[in-house]
Amino acid sequence: MEHHHHHTHPAPDLQKLNRSFIIGIVLNVAFVLAEACAGFYYDSLALLSDAGHNLSDVVSLVLALFALRLSLAKPSLQYTYGYKKSTVLVSLLNAAILFLAVAVILYESIDKLRHPALLDGGAIAWVAALGIVVNAFTAYLFFADKSKDLNVKGAYLHMAADTLVSVGVLVSGIVIQYTGWNVIDPIIGIVVGLVILYSTWHLLQESLRLALDGVPEGIDMQRVEQILSSDPDVVNVHHLHVWAISTTQTALTAHVVVDDMGRMPEVKHRLKHALRNLGIEHATFELELKEEHCDGHCDCCDEHTDCDDDTQPYL
Repeated sequence: MEHHHHHTHPAPDLQKLNRSFIIGIVLNVAFVLAEACAGFYYDSLALLSDAGHNLSDVVSLVLALFALRLSLAKPSLQYTYGYKKSTVLVSLLNAAILFLAVAVILYESIDKLRHPALLDGGAIAWVAALGIVVNAFTAYLFFADKSKDLNVKGAYLHMAADTLVSVGVLVSGIVIQYTGWNVIDPIIGIVVGLVILYSTWHLLQESLRLALDGVPEGIDMQRVEQILSSDPDVVNVHHLHVWAISTTQTALTAHVVVDDMGRMPEVKHRLKHALRNLGIEHATFELELKEEHCDGHCDCCDEHTDCDDDTQPYL
């Protein structure tokens, strides 16, 4: 069965993604080793620090690949959705790692402003140029699928951020080589850190929202309720809930009041088809007749509120 993302994009090609993650991991491990060796050879703390930062990206790629593999696991009696939620948890963890990386960049940049050090601009520039190639190519591997999967978006942002860092290091290396103006290195570091912080904020917000079973971005709850209620056989809808099973799959449950239970198969088919067009693939309905009393309590309203009250469409 094809799964739709909550932005109605087609699901990413998992085999292609698996290959992209493996290529990205191998390339970045090789770059970290090369940068660390260059750092020791030139006795450059800047290069060694950047190698450590790039190592965190390798960890992020490994985590994203691990979550991708877990998401393919079959459901069990203990985990009836399988491990699909791991993609959400890893995207949240990757957002946190990005924020930590920004904190390290800003801390080191401010420290360099207070305690400027002599740098080998030429060596820094060459290593940064290599970093641009590796990071940009790795980011390109995830570019096509970054809008289809929040976990892939996290990996893309990590590599795009590192590309930006490498560009900043390259510029500072060239400036230092020809002018000796070492202070440009921490200044560019601060600017790059703030840019990464801005681009990561949305990833953190959306990851946190999905981790808390919030409504995925791109799903308009009023529109969902309107589409369900507008069906000719539906009287009203309540106990309406939408959440993310994974970073690519969205689920819905709802109590649907109908006039005629004999038309239940047709009603369910129409409603599920309409929801698929909104990017909601997994829909479960409890159909009720108008004269039935709604079972269970209203978990989102007070004890005096009627569950069938049309003023409470999401309950």
